[in-house]
Amino acid sequence: MVNGINLALQFLDSFAFIVLAAAGLAIIFGIMGVINLAHGEFILVGAYATTLSATKLGLPLVVAMVVGTLVTAAFGVLVERFIISGAVPNWIGQRTVGRDFVEPLYDRLADSMVATFGLSLIMVQGARVVFGNSIDTVGTPFGNIAYGAFSYSTYRIVLSGISIALLVAVYYIFTKTEYGMTARATIQDEETARALGVDTERIYMATFAIGSGLAGLTGALFAPTLSMQPTLGDQFLVEAFVAVVVGGPSVVLGTALSGGVLGAIQAVFTNLYGTFFGRIALLAAAMVALRFLPDGITGFIETVQSRRQEGE
Repeated sequence: MVNGINLALQFLDSFAFIVLAAAGLAIIFGIMGVINLAHGEFILVGAYATTLSATKLGLPLVVAMVVGTLVTAAFGVLVERFIISGAVPNWIGQRTVGRDFVEPLYDRLADSMVATFGLSLIMVQGARVVFGNSIDTVGTPFGNIAYGAFSYSTYRIVLSGISIALLVAVYYIFTKTEYGMTARATIQDEETARALGVDTERIYMATFAIGSGLAGLTGALFAPTLSMQPTLGDQFLVEAFVAVVVGGPSVVLGTALSGGVLGAIQAVFTNLYGTFFGRIALLAAAMVALRFLPDGITGFIETVQSRRQEGE
């Protein structure tokens, strides 16, 4: 009984971690075609902003988390304007030499990887220079739940609920709002969307801000559970990329399915053999999935649906 409860809670923990780590990355990659290797450092910004708001400014933890999310979203807008789209350098170029200085990094996978990897290095070292090798942490709220000799953090269970709520919110945004419809139109055919009057540049900026804000939210939510170090983003990057690739092209469904499948595998092996083997099992499952499902889980589902429609 205790082992079953432990396994269930471990699954919820793994699911929440994977979904929250991957959501922002999936949105930016799925809509903009940008591989953000600085995703872990965006999580770092959210975690640091939350922690500093709580410890230095004395804000309540929930308010500090909101601050961390908004700070990261704002930082994301700056990165998108200066680096990803090059809008600010090109605005200066048009007014000085009459031409653009840089080309946008949309759908340029290799170029976006190099640019954001450089940004990642700068952010890690910048955090180390400004804040040192560590900062004060905030305590984990809600205490533990106990079942006999078994004890588990209540806050981690709360995170699993938040991850599900996040998926629902993202689904609503991208299917029920005007922004979501124009964003999906931009994904399918940017030139046609632009011809129909969609401000695709604004869509990209808003998308990067949302993806960055979700990364900041992840850092904010996990801040009470982490050691505040400049390299804390590394803990999230592997799971985030694995979940995005295994999930496939559908942002919401892909993240949910990959989070469920990979979370279950990681939970089983972690429960039986420890955290190290749980992560190894997750990576091994990802390699198998990529070998047999190169378009990810949702890509496979779309292929099956297309074949059924052709058969009918």
